[in-house]
Amino acid sequence: MFDKKNLNPVQISFLNATTTATACGLLALIQGSSLISAFASIIVFFTTSFFLTKYLIEVYIKRKIKLIYKFIHQTKASKREEFFKKNILPQQSLEEVSEEVLKWAEQRKVDMEVLEKNEIFRKEFLQNLSHEFKTPAFAIQGYLETLIAGAIDNPSVNKKFLGNAFKNTERLIHLINDLDEITKLESGKLELHYQNFIIQDLIHEVFESLSYKIDAKKIKCSIKRACEQPVSVDADKEKIRQVLINFVDNAIKYGNVEGKIEASVYKTEDGKYLIEISDNGSGIAEEHLPRIFERFYRTDYGRSRNIGGSGLGLSICKHIIEAHGQIIHVRSKPLVGSTFGFTLKSQYR
Repeated sequence: MFDKKNLNPVQISFLNATTTATACGLLALIQGSSLISAFASIIVFFTTSFFLTKYLIEVYIKRKIKLIYKFIHQTKASKREEFFKKNILPQQSLEEVSEEVLKWAEQRKVDMEVLEKNEIFRKEFLQNLSHEFKTPAFAIQGYLETLIAGAIDNPSVNKKFLGNAFKNTERLIHLINDLDEITKLESGKLELHYQNFIIQDLIHEVFESLSYKIDAKKIKCSIKRACEQPVSVDADKEKIRQVLINFVDNAIKYGNVEGKIEASVYKTEDGKYLIEISDNGSGIAEEHLPRIFERFYRTDYGRSRNIGGSGLGLSICKHIIEAHGQIIHVRSKPLVGSTFGFTLKSQYR
């Protein structure tokens, strides 16, 4: 009749009252009482035992629940708050309390998992940051030490070493600037200056600004057919230029010689526009895609560092697009190519 593992206060009270009343009724019959008197005794003892047991159990449970709530919410209520909760607010049942405790436990589990992931991310970030700074700093130190040791008087190497030291100084400054920008983006301190502009015109401008790199690898850049109709979007033009430059520059770096880079613009169902930059380069393995927009994350660390860059470009792109309230994404397959894209609001939306 009852589940022994999940008895509630009413069921416990009922079982206790039934046992007590039956025992008292049998005792009355043994002592010679009439059936009516024995039945009356059963009724009286059942009613008294049932309500008394139920009351005592509820008082006990509520005291324990109070301790549980203090532990869960980690707060100490004032006397006024305790009176209000006790006498004004509807009292929660044991099932409701149990459900709330389970939800709290599940939330704590999720919080712990997030903290663990954040701790792993923090350690990786500090390790990567240290490496990114040490590489150019040690290079500068090495070149300067060599020059101080006497190479400054050797015309065949002094200009070369100074030039290399200057390049590494530029790399260090670029890294610091990227860190400063991503800090501003994450803190929300960087203001966006919205304006209406034709996205295809901006794509052509980006292709033109990187033409020296494009020509060096004989890559063909174009806007996909059926996507050439001018589309006006509402965004911070210079920040979107920065995103497109990063996407196209990466497509050049990891693209094939005599390969192709294709831009496309599509209207989405919710009235926005999806802008994508695709290449037919080396592609990215699936396991790297979920982390591709993390700071300093590199799919092939040694190769990526040799190619150049601070390792913050895609992370900055992600923050710029999210600052616009839009979505950024990536699709890729090894040896097939990659597609990076983002959405923007229409001018007329």
